[in-house]
Amino acid sequence: MRLAGMTESAVPRWLPRALVLALLFYAGFLISQWALGRLKDLLVTLLVSLFVALAIEPAVDAMARRGMRRGIAVMIVFVVLLAATALFVFALGSLFVDQVVQFAGNLPRYVDSVVSWINRTFEQKISVRDLQSKLLSDSNALKTYAEKLAGNVWGVSSSVLGGVFRTFTVALFTFYLAADAPKLRAEVVSLFPPRKQAAITRAWMIALDKTGGYIYSRALMALVSGVAHGILFWAIGLPYALALAIWVGLVSQFIPTVGTYLAGALPILIALTNGRPGAALVILVFVVVYQQFENYILQPRITSKTVDIHPAVAFGAVIAGAALLGGVGAIIAIPLTATAQSFLSAYVKRYEVAASDSG
Repeated sequence: MRLAGMTESAVPRWLPRALVLALLFYAGFLISQWALGRLKDLLVTLLVSLFVALAIEPAVDAMARRGMRRGIAVMIVFVVLLAATALFVFALGSLFVDQVVQFAGNLPRYVDSVVSWINRTFEQKISVRDLQSKLLSDSNALKTYAEKLAGNVWGVSSSVLGGVFRTFTVALFTFYLAADAPKLRAEVVSLFPPRKQAAITRAWMIALDKTGGYIYSRALMALVSGVAHGILFWAIGLPYALALAIWVGLVSQFIPTVGTYLAGALPILIALTNGRPGAALVILVFVVVYQQFENYILQPRITSKTVDIHPAVAFGAVIAGAALLGGVGAIIAIPLTATAQSFLSAYVKRYEVAASDSG
């Protein structure tokens, strides 16, 4: 009895309750993790929609101040964006189709060149006709290839339909967020006590200013880059100069980190496929030189009043955003970092660095 009494008194009264609370917290954590995994696509869609809504809100506000209803102003912005996207897709689509047709027409010549090179290099006696007859006679190989092609076509079709649905969803959320921005801002601010409402409003306006400034600066640099490269492509007689200029301007500015290399690779490839290695070399040199001009002269002047953050910070933000949310995170990382930097600079007190006595 004594031992039993000692055992009962040795157990603290708060321990059972603490164990129950720990189990409840752990269960809540597991449920939250499961719910976030299920709702990740929706949350990313909402984040993209909020980013786009913040980007177009300055234009919507400008039209609303002139007496236009916000819903109509948002629709006008959507129409302009849709027309620009259609022009971009049409230009690149025509380029792609022409290149596929050209490649298909030159395919027999390419095959003959490859077979001749193999015969000369490895002392073989391969015949193109033998390859064709062997390929046509192997029905199983053709069947397997057809099945793989059908599967790829189905996968591409599903991806395209999924992309169209996601785009429509983002557009719908963006419309409501931009059209009801003042009401939404008031609802969010009302959730906080009066002493914090000014800070929340300031954070919202900073995010609006930095996001709009980011889009403005990127669009301006895309225009300058497209014009500069378009003049070069026209001067050297490169096919599809207008489409390639649009491609270089948009891709180099709106795809972080690797956009410049992706943008320059396509015109270089077009020049090589047209049998013009000299033109490809000229394009490569121009892309490298223009990139230095943009990094050290153009970009600091344009972004000094919009998203002026250190290049190393921007690079790290893009990597972190890509690791967290993929391509979406890479795109929104810079304006988000600029917003956080501006908010901290407004509310964090700085002190002068004390002089060192050692010197």
